Amino acid sequence: MNSPSSLSARGYLIAFIATAVWSTAAILIGYLTTRFQMPPLALAFWRDLIVAVALGGALAVGARPLLRLERRDLPFSVVYGLVLAVFNALWTVSITLNGAAVSTVLVHSSPAFTVLVAWRWWGERLDIPKIGAVILSLAGCILASGAYHPATWRIDPLGILIGLLPGLAFAVYSLMGKLSSRRGTSPWTTTLYSFAFGTAFLLLVQRPETFFWLSRPMAVGMSSWREAALCWGILIALAIGPTAGGYGLYTASLAYLPAGTANLIITFEPVMTAMMAFLFLGERLTVVQLGGGGLILVGVILLRLSEQSTRSNGPD
Repeated sequence: MNSPSSLSARGYLIAFIATAVWSTAAILIGYLTTRFQMPPLALAFWRDLIVAVALGGALAVGARPLLRLERRDLPFSVVYGLVLAVFNALWTVSITLNGAAVSTVLVHSSPAFTVLVAWRWWGERLDIPKIGAVILSLAGCILASGAYHPATWRIDPLGILIGLLPGLAFAVYSLMGKLSSRRGTSPWTTTLYSFAFGTAFLLLVQRPETFFWLSRPMAVGMSSWREAALCWGILIALAIGPTAGGYGLYTASLAYLPAGTANLIITFEPVMTAMMAFLFLGERLTVVQLGGGGLILVGVILLRLSEQSTRSNGPD
């Protein structure tokens, strides 16, 4: 039988891999919305639909039992899908109102919400190291996303409020993922049905011109069928890779880690995104961004050492 320490280490590894996989999503989304002028809500809908279809097909071929959803789990999965859809919609609105840098910082307020709710409802530890890790991760995210310039924050207070809501929504998503693991549901079953129901909810907010956007061979901003094929290819890659892989692995990590810990690890995403852009797109990687990554990493290490110390000393 694996020791609690080895199980925790496995959870950290899975969460870091999920973050690395997730970090490519921002690059692909940026490419789709800038080069092809793809409407954000249309992007969210089609991405989620492709995830549901692709993951459902993969499970049907390779792991058919994971397609089974118990009747008792149906209401939970519907709500989980609603939370995912709300997160995607609010994240899109936040980027529109606040810009990418501020939106990134605000959505990564999620660990603070997560650790507070998990402490209050589930009795997860809330100690000085965990609070310190939250503060370090938020500070690191500010540096990594370039939101440390005062001018960046000269926005409407309503925009700040709306920008915090995706962080709250993702905290709820994380906590429900943890609850799903406690119920014994496979993370891939959870991911499949959260995206399936999330797609259904996103369909409700599509306008005809955005819903049928990808059905036009000469869509807005495209000059040829080749461009249309490229857009579809990138969208499919976004759905199958960073979206299905990232969400699935993140949900899997919740079987081994407290929800707050897993959520803290993914604040490393902006740093990994910057590194990916530096390696593959030739974008600039600044000392400030690396410093932000260092702060987040210190926070995660602090949290890990605290957990090991707690185990060695026994329960309080």
